[in-house]
Amino acid sequence: MSYLKFDKNLLINLDQSLPKEMLRTNQAGAYHCTTLTGCNTRKQHGLLVIPIESMGDKPHVMLSSLDETVIQHGAPFNLGLHRYRGGVYSPNGHKYIREFDCEGVPRMTYRVGGVILTKEKIFISQENRILIRYTLVEAHSATTLRFKPFLAFREVNSLCVENDAINRAIEPVPNGIATCLYDGFPTLYMQFSHKAEWVDQPNWYKDIEYVKDLERGVPYTEDLWVPGYFEVPIKKGESIIFSAGVSPVSPRSLKKMYETEIASRTPRTSFFNCLKNSAKQFYVRKGDAMYLISGFPWGIVLARNTFMALPGLTLSIDHRADYEAIMATALKALLHYAETGEKSDRIHDIELPDIPLWALWAIQQYAKIAGVDRARELYMPAVTQLVNYILTGGHPNLFIDSETGLLSTDGHLHPVSWMNSTIGGAPVVRRTGRLVEFNALWYNALMFAASLAEDMPGVGEFHEAWLAQAEKMKKPFVDTFLNESGYLYDYVDGTYAEPSVRPNMAIAIGLDYSPLDRRQRKGVLDVVTRELLTPKGLRTLSPKSYGYRPSYVGSPEERDFAMHNGPARPWLMGFYADAYLRVFGMSGVGYIDRMLIGFEDEMTQGCIGSLSQLYDGNPPYTGRGAVSHATNVAEVLRAYRTVKRFEQ
Repeated sequence: MSYLKFDKNLLINLDQSLPKEMLRTNQAGAYHCTTLTGCNTRKQHGLLVIPIESMGDKPHVMLSSLDETVIQHGAPFNLGLHRYRGGVYSPNGHKYIREFDCEGVPRMTYRVGGVILTKEKIFISQENRILIRYTLVEAHSATTLRFKPFLAFREVNSLCVENDAINRAIEPVPNGIATCLYDGFPTLYMQFSHKAEWVDQPNWYKDIEYVKDLERGVPYTEDLWVPGYFEVPIKKGESIIFSAGVSPVSPRSLKKMYETEIASRTPRTSFFNCLKNSAKQFYVRKGDAMYLISGFPWGIVLARNTFMALPGLTLSIDHRADYEAIMATALKALLHYAETGEKSDRIHDIELPDIPLWALWAIQQYAKIAGVDRARELYMPAVTQLVNYILTGGHPNLFIDSETGLLSTDGHLHPVSWMNSTIGGAPVVRRTGRLVEFNALWYNALMFAASLAEDMPGVGEFHEAWLAQAEKMKKPFVDTFLNESGYLYDYVDGTYAEPSVRPNMAIAIGLDYSPLDRRQRKGVLDVVTRELLTPKGLRTLSPKSYGYRPSYVGSPEERDFAMHNGPARPWLMGFYADAYLRVFGMSGVGYIDRMLIGFEDEMTQGCIGSLSQLYDGNPPYTGRGAVSHATNVAEVLRAYRTVKRFEQ
């Protein structure tokens, strides 16, 4: 039985099937995302969505969808599904669905009378091309398939409206057509492995609604251009492959291309394999450089997310070479900023104050997997440069107190940490001064760097200095952050100590090196467990704290306010698991293992096989935001592998 399999009873019930989405990427920035039924519910959904370098490398929806129609005895049976203005669904092709299986590649099975048709979709790695293979499993009479392409040619966060500016020209190519609706866009090539007849029937399909955008309180209606349709006869037992890409292809090569690509896939036969597949979807290669997308369907390359997610998305699935490639790209940008103050064009937010701290943490995780010698060989120069960059006050928004050794930062006007939602440009959670995770990461970085530098030629002189700096801040950290209630203040600004119970303290107790002793860690862990822990990660704010908003719903402003004031984040489970196992050792393995089971349920919810950006802080802990988020997948994977290593 397939791990990811859904039957007709669920699929034909739109209340149950439309919330379930699927995602495929090509590891070069392009993706395909839609619901299981193929009905797009977000403006970011599309069959072929690609980044266009000449347009800021932003993703653009080229081919929104492809409606299939089965024709027998002249009678058409349309398998497509769209939602139009007023919540009207048409042409209701979901009623023909019999099964959806996603073990290898997404495969939908339709039944129309005596016809059984399967549809399988696969992205070509490193190429802006999606292939769809149609197989006629059963038919008792002559059958023809009709294919109607819905074209958008727009940026993913915009919407298309009927206009006279489109280029209606259609160019014949082998077994298909080529078209480009607007200047500056690449040409879209739609071709088949079999001879296809093209019929011109240009028309605007107006008032298509995206229900998820409607719920989010943002524009949600658009018009899509349909220039005509293809017709292809198909015999019982025969397969036809459709290709959509930005370059032409030889129709004869499509079968081999499909078979070669499918052979490289990891079957989604377990929780781990689902997350492994999801992890690789965030990889993006651009020439010799390699990056991580922060999430789909609207993520970009972010510096903090890159360093936070890198160990889990690579080392936890035994992709060490990919870690090294991504780290090489990210470190180059970070060190260039440290030396020149120049920001990166591709890696956003490289200038934020905690980026060097997260980079050092990511290198520490590498050392634990690849070994100290290999970490020294690859990263000792970078570690030395980053630690001394912070120590000497090189960062414009990181300041070291000469008496306590504690780090402070200015977050009054702009968000400086991962709690970065804003309303009107101002931080929703105004964290400033001495932030608890900044200082915990800094202590951890000093101790890690000192351990690498010990007895190492060329950097040995830094060993004692870094140890001394860590020792200097150890007692002030405890005196500053640990309060009488046994948990850590979230930040301290001058004489003000923020009492809200937030999960940043979990980072402080989960790091390898902590200024807190075991008893103090356990006290903090007890508060985190009691007030923040949910089956989907740690809440961003305790229900007992002022301003708790558990649900990420409502208008954009309401969602921005709620984002870090209650909803749970799965990625924090990585640090929670580390902290729990450090306090309880082997006796805590079973507990963490049971907590991770809560995420296995999500493999068949939301974006199947992946984890959403955040989850409501109260039951039933509904997934919200981006359908697939890099740091969540990464840290749940890292926690999973940590537990497995304990069990060995």
